[in-house]
Amino acid sequence: MMFSLARLISKSAGSTVAGEAKHVPSKLSLMARAMSSQVTYEFETLNVTSPEEYVKHVELNRPKKMNAMNTAFWTEMIDCFNKLAVDPECRVVILSGAGKMFTAGLDFSDNEFFKTLMEGDEVSRKAFIFRRGIPMMQESFSVLERCNKPVITAMHQGCIGAGVDMSAAADIRYCTDDAWFQIKEIELGLAADLGTLQRFPKIIGNDSLCRELVYTARKFTAEEAKDMGFVSRIFPDKEAMMAATVELAQTIASKSPVAIQGSKINMVYSRDHSVPEGLEYMATYNSAMLQSEDTMKAVMGLMTKETPVFAKL
Repeated sequence: MMFSLARLISKSAGSTVAGEAKHVPSKLSLMARAMSSQVTYEFETLNVTSPEEYVKHVELNRPKKMNAMNTAFWTEMIDCFNKLAVDPECRVVILSGAGKMFTAGLDFSDNEFFKTLMEGDEVSRKAFIFRRGIPMMQESFSVLERCNKPVITAMHQGCIGAGVDMSAAADIRYCTDDAWFQIKEIELGLAADLGTLQRFPKIIGNDSLCRELVYTARKFTAEEAKDMGFVSRIFPDKEAMMAATVELAQTIASKSPVAIQGSKINMVYSRDHSVPEGLEYMATYNSAMLQSEDTMKAVMGLMTKETPVFAKL
């Protein structure tokens, strides 16, 4: 099976380096930043652009296949978002789909993982392959959640199967009026295994409705998605949606990257832990981050009514 652990487990080279003092970066930090500033985004299934300063737009780029997710997609998503996570030129990520549809979900005709189903290996040996392969595919969406930069998903027309898994891992979800959604896995004879069953119930906060959508695999509309809290805004067409998404991304990118990324880290942590655990983690986290120059700049900006400009992170 053609999954590459080397590609899946990429090492982040641009994380903050200890030892910087008085705004004088260490040699190791300068090396890391130089590497990050030279990030290139060249993929077969994704198109990455920069519509505005500090905003990266990741577009699912298989329009002729309705952006169905093939073998290359899984590793490219991990590679792409690991790069975005350490790219100092990126503070916000927009995720959308090219062509007529956001995504049709899994591409069964071009997916090495599912070809294994057709092979004649003994059942237990297939199981070991699946046990290795499924976490690799899960990582392709979990990487959105672990990326400290906020991810805004902009969806139009169909968001099917794995598309729901993927968008559920994002921070903010917008869609067009003609968008529709489907947790389709039940119709394929399997339980959704890439994040929907874990994230979707926490997003919509309605266990009964979640189970209804999972068990029936019925389609639900943009309006229903908004009513249940899965998306926060609906737009008349893709052009209007993308314009609003870029505007939102610009607003977020203008804020302190230390504050934005710290907020995401702690919101994800607190979602999966108790309130006391979340508060303890927050206290420890901010014992360092409250000393950031961003805090001083933000406070001074409020006092002087001037817009602060924050350094790259």
